[in-house]
Amino acid sequence: MPLAETVLTDQLAIEIARLGIVGESSDVGTLHRVTELASRAVPGCAGASSVRWALPTGDDERPEPLASAASHPDLAELTDLQLRRGHGPIYDVVRERRAVRSADVLAEARWAETTADMLRRGVRCFTTTPHHNPPVLVTLTLYGVMPRSLAPEQTALAALLVAQGSAAVSNSLQYDNVQRTAVQLQEAVESRAVVDQAKGILMHALGCDADEAFAEMRRISQTRHVKLTALAQRIVGDQGLS
Repeated sequence: MPLAETVLTDQLAIEIARLGIVGESSDVGTLHRVTELASRAVPGCAGASSVRWALPTGDDERPEPLASAASHPDLAELTDLQLRRGHGPIYDVVRERRAVRSADVLAEARWAETTADMLRRGVRCFTTTPHHNPPVLVTLTLYGVMPRSLAPEQTALAALLVAQGSAAVSNSLQYDNVQRTAVQLQEAVESRAVVDQAKGILMHALGCDADEAFAEMRRISQTRHVKLTALAQRIVGDQGLS
């Protein structure tokens, strides 16, 4: 019986495109959407799981999972078992940065513990695809309940999904960093403004110049263990130096 072909419908294309929208969901939310889309859209795929990884900085370090998602509790358990052991096909994929697949888990000689776990849950084939979008690496695993139900030519959509998912996570990280920097800059500008206001008040009250006013503020800040900005806010707020 011929395998069904992947059909990229308009609705599916829209859902894939939405994966890349910054702020649409969290890391885990993005991973869940990737697994759900893969389960629905890839022919022969009975379920999927995905993991976001922190990459090791040294050759002797193990890659660490940061977040994971699965389309079914049994598949979530399969992923958790690999993560607890620290080895298995997803670790090989992360280390080697290339996809791995097994057309028939029953005949698979690699990863004895993991394939035994799969067989107990009715999985007969799988394929795991990575995508590295620095600093983000995401793996997507597709599972089939029939041998050879995940043909290599049918997993192009899985590669597209994991690429879009990793791009979404990477974009969100960059967006968060930019937002954090913008907030810090705004706070710095506001702090500088209130300090300048406080200096002007002291210059008028003490009959001194700007440097002397600032030196006096620093002296009071240090002796009373009050942050300079908090002291400036008190002065500007007509609370004085008492």
